[in-house]
Amino acid sequence: MTQNIAILGASGYTGAELIRLIATHPSMQIKALSGERKAGQPLAQVFPHLRHLDLPDLVKIADIDFINIDLAFCALPHKTSQEVIAKLPRDLKIVDLSADFRLRDPEAYEQWYGNPHSAVDMQGEAVYGLTEFYRDQITNARLVAGTGCNAATGQFLLRPLIAAGVIDLDTIILDLKCAVSGAGRSLKENLLHAELSEGYAAYAVGSTHRHLGEFDQEFSVLAGREVRIQFTPHLIPANRGILATGYVSGDAQVIHDTLVAQYEAEPFIEVLPMGETPSTHHVRGSNFCHIGVVADRIEGRAIVIAALDNLTKGSSGQALQNANLMLGLPETAGLMLAPCFP
Repeated sequence: MTQNIAILGASGYTGAELIRLIATHPSMQIKALSGERKAGQPLAQVFPHLRHLDLPDLVKIADIDFINIDLAFCALPHKTSQEVIAKLPRDLKIVDLSADFRLRDPEAYEQWYGNPHSAVDMQGEAVYGLTEFYRDQITNARLVAGTGCNAATGQFLLRPLIAAGVIDLDTIILDLKCAVSGAGRSLKENLLHAELSEGYAAYAVGSTHRHLGEFDQEFSVLAGREVRIQFTPHLIPANRGILATGYVSGDAQVIHDTLVAQYEAEPFIEVLPMGETPSTHHVRGSNFCHIGVVADRIEGRAIVIAALDNLTKGSSGQALQNANLMLGLPETAGLMLAPCFP
């Protein structure tokens, strides 16, 4: 049975990535694409790389008939997403790629995003979309909140170690490099080629990065007490990819064994042999995440590294993985594309 899909916000990077993935999906058909500022345009005009696909033109959300839509991906900006989702049919399955439903506490949302939540009643309904850890809840959910791409990468590294109690919770340092597509498609001066190329810099240093709210929420629940990690993101002059390096206190072999045990049955997460390190080159354009563990030269400390594609496993691929579960489809459907290399 074919599932009818709508993508709201199809003119952005994550919307285009969803279209690319769904194009190879055996059980999904795209019936509606929205783009408020580009309504009326054929998608080939917005994304020429997708011109070979037979797709509907972009329209305004208000012009979509949701009666025959089985699931909608919401790839809209923060704040806009919650306002739109609150008006959608209550029986429609939704995967939200924005930050609007990631945080369960309305006060935490206001703290990190600077405005009150306008759909508080739906926050409690939303299931956090880190598929490998919320699979059962996602399968039965109506609304799934996709994780932040940085937050997903850090959690793939650290969640199993926190849950197993094999690292010191008070000395976790996470150093993360993210490609420029993680900042979205809108024009920003600091993302111009001349401003960004041939260098890289830290941003949101200290306590201002919004994905810290997700780390605080998820790690504290896991540990049964407050956990606050030290986290610094960096913007790198690359189009795709995240490389997260975690510095932790614990036995490196035990850490590696814990990660292997956690992920050995997972189709998209690969723990490399002890001592090997991952590269964003080896996951580019795919829904895979590679994790490596290296013993530090200082006894009792280890370095754990994860690489994934921020647009795929960090966002749209994860969203499709969740949608498959919500619709009763094989979790890997449309997602087994090999990485692009070089």
